[in-house]
Amino acid sequence: MNRDIVILFDLDGTLIDSTEAILDSFRVAYESFEIEKPRDEDIVAEIGYPLDDMFRSFGVEEGMVDEFVTVFKSHYREISREKTRLLPHAREAVEEASQIAIVGVVTTKTSKFSSELMRHLGLLDYFEVFIGREDVTNPKPHPEPIYKALEKLDVDSSRCWMIGDTCMDIESAKSAGINSIALLSGYGTAEQLANCSATIKKNSLEAVAYIKKKLISSVL
Repeated sequence: MNRDIVILFDLDGTLIDSTEAILDSFRVAYESFEIEKPRDEDIVAEIGYPLDDMFRSFGVEEGMVDEFVTVFKSHYREISREKTRLLPHAREAVEEASQIAIVGVVTTKTSKFSSELMRHLGLLDYFEVFIGREDVTNPKPHPEPIYKALEKLDVDSSRCWMIGDTCMDIESAKSAGINSIALLSGYGTAEQLANCSATIKKNSLEAVAYIKKKLISSVL
């Protein structure tokens, strides 16, 4: 492993698909307060944003947002392992990344949920840092989550990469001054990603292969 290189992964749409768990948890939250749930396609379009921001965007009153989030998280914790799967090639991507770099997660999920899911999916030991919603004041697309990860790892930002499936990931990386790769495996459309990223790959394994190739060419 090269201790001078860092590869940070987003989770939803990048390494995992927890769409079913997210939609079911939204259903339970809205049913708990006897309010009509937004359409599934509208919820899916917002995945990647922090939960509190998602509920606000759907018109939940500010004073009720925390209550919705609490109900969501309680149900999500119960079902997330059963209804979350690794995306194709994600396991190989993490394994390959760990051979050439320090590997971490930067997500708008909580780092506690994230580490629990990675343990369940058999990948926890590959990651040296988890930065989640509870670790920052300003989530992605703000650069703070990436700054936090780099601070914990004590590395040079010029040798770091962020891999994610939405423009939030890419914009966060750009603002933090690190390299980034956008993926077509998740929630960002090709058109959206083309507006924010010059480097787009199909999945996380292709992204890691691209980074590996760049690293090899840099030493030749």
